[in-house]
Amino acid sequence: MDQSTTPLVDALKHCANRPNAAFHTPGHKRGQGITHRHRDLFGNAVFRADLPELPDLDNLFAPEGVILQAQQLAAAAFGAKQTWFLTNGSTCGIEAAILATCGPGDKIIVSRNAHSSVISGLILSGAVPIYVSPPYSREWNMPTGIIEPISIAHQLQAHPDTQAVLIVSPTYEGLSSYVGTIAELAHRNNIPLIVDEAHAPHFAFHPGLPPSALAQGADIAIQSTHKVLSAFTQAAMMHVQGDRIDRQRLSQALQLTQSTSPSYLLLGSLDAARHQMATHGNALLQKTFQLAKRASLALQKLPGIRVLRPSLERPDFHGDCTRLTINVAKLDLTGFEADDILHTQHGVTAELPTLHNLTFIISIGNTARDIERLIHAVTTLCQAYQPLAKATSFSFYSDAMCQLLHQALSNQSESCLSPRQAFFAPKVSLPLQQAMGQICGETICPYPPGIPVLRPGERITAGAIAYLQATLTAGGIITGCSDPKLKTILVVEAC
Repeated sequence: MDQSTTPLVDALKHCANRPNAAFHTPGHKRGQGITHRHRDLFGNAVFRADLPELPDLDNLFAPEGVILQAQQLAAAAFGAKQTWFLTNGSTCGIEAAILATCGPGDKIIVSRNAHSSVISGLILSGAVPIYVSPPYSREWNMPTGIIEPISIAHQLQAHPDTQAVLIVSPTYEGLSSYVGTIAELAHRNNIPLIVDEAHAPHFAFHPGLPPSALAQGADIAIQSTHKVLSAFTQAAMMHVQGDRIDRQRLSQALQLTQSTSPSYLLLGSLDAARHQMATHGNALLQKTFQLAKRASLALQKLPGIRVLRPSLERPDFHGDCTRLTINVAKLDLTGFEADDILHTQHGVTAELPTLHNLTFIISIGNTARDIERLIHAVTTLCQAYQPLAKATSFSFYSDAMCQLLHQALSNQSESCLSPRQAFFAPKVSLPLQQAMGQICGETICPYPPGIPVLRPGERITAGAIAYLQATLTAGGIITGCSDPKLKTILVVEAC
């Protein structure tokens, strides 16, 4: 296929510039109804391209024209047999993948570091999760996200009626699981492997990156094209290969989880992002590698800063070098405090602050000037907060707190109800201490990264509560809960 073409972009441009009287949505009528406030921020052109499903622009849910052509080009570029454009982010793709492979009561093996959208998919489908936990790194006080194949094998042996396996690879920090081996295990049991590959739409375009999930045998890969490529925020793709997925059912599931009024701005940006990577991706990523290496080497020299280097953590491991994670614990700062200082005082904003670490995404959109600004900002931070000569008594880094963090993030809490059963069960709000040991009735997670610590249907543990309280105290944000201050928790009412 000719990857230099952009069928959807071209059709959208033609319709945007065609003079006609619009008696269809949206109400601003190609920008004629906007105010100067719209115009000052967004300009005029974006409104002209904000169009509905006109005859020239095809239909996302029954594509036969330019959307179909754009999706076929994307499939060829990313290594899939079929690709769907998503306008509700990876979230709708993950939900649809679960709906397409599991029904009420079906078992699905799920990595415990899965995004909250997986819980939504479990609630919608009625599937029952069989969790596997990634190893925990005490040195970095975080789960590595690397799902060991032996963990999957054990669960497949214990639950031979499992219908699918779903893992996250790579993580926010760029750590990937052994997708190929896990795919072999799943296929040996004649079930599909679903990979939440939200952070890896770039893997297919440079040999210096880990192989993509599709290249390693995954049946479904869901990618957030907007996270590291040039699509608009919320624009994503779902890729499928092989014959283990009922594609008609998958298409029906996507109609349940996506808007019936998809944004053509998002769809067009997916076509343009595919074109960019298919024609110039290797060169763009090579430049990105050089910027990431410059930042990593410079920050490694700073006192009090540790840089995560996956190849040192696991000699057999191949990580994403465009992700830069640093630990600031030796500066007696939390990641949230360091993030606030860098953002407000130096104009440098991280993607992910946590209790101990900061993760920066270095992408094709970054410049050498950005990297120098990052290096200068972190250098200044180290000068202002001298490294501690000995271990701090700061509670976040005490042995007791690290143990609680470990328990929370690799939580093996008893699952009493499925997420769907817990969602529909009668609930009552209890004060935090009274909620301990009760069955959780809501999804509670720090955001970002949006990985639940408390899940509906599981018992509430002391480790999970301690971790969430520590996150709030340190300046983090908790989402998904009815009480964002975490004074109370919704629990399933006793029968």
